[in-house]
Amino acid sequence: MIKTTAFAACLLATLPVATPAAAQTVVRHANTPPALILQGVTVKPGAEMLYLSGQLAAPIDPTKTVAPAALTIADFGDTKTQTISVLKKIKALVEAKGFTMSDIIRLTVFVAGDPKLGGKMDFAGMNDAYKMYFGSAENPNTVARSTVQVAALAAPQFLVEIEATAAK
Repeated sequence: MIKTTAFAACLLATLPVATPAAAQTVVRHANTPPALILQGVTVKPGAEMLYLSGQLAAPIDPTKTVAPAALTIADFGDTKTQTISVLKKIKALVEAKGFTMSDIIRLTVFVAGDPKLGGKMDFAGMNDAYKMYFGSAENPNTVARSTVQVAALAAPQFLVEIEATAAK
């Protein structure tokens, strides 16, 4: 009887146990009231992390054979168009590494001033594109995010650069 009870206890110890929400490796802290971005994120030990370098937009017409230095803002689009391009690129990169957009926990968004807006950043255009990828039906998660206007990016045709961090 003792051997049977000990065997049963060992067998039960090997079964998976449901983890309470408090034991999750990634905990998202919502803003109060709810907002487009999170207040913060806690990543506990054991989470797999992915850090992406800053990504820039791709030309609207990828077949254009002009030298990259000859391209203009018009070749990449306005802030919203460039943000969509960058987030599409980030989506492909995270998926290639076995993550999803819902695993992204943090974004740092650098936005250059748009000459058409008197050198001011198009924060609304960037947010419109952001909402297509976060807090959407496809991905209800939002992220911790900083958005800053910068004097310039790697080349004058770029209006948006985004760094991403994912955890699962």
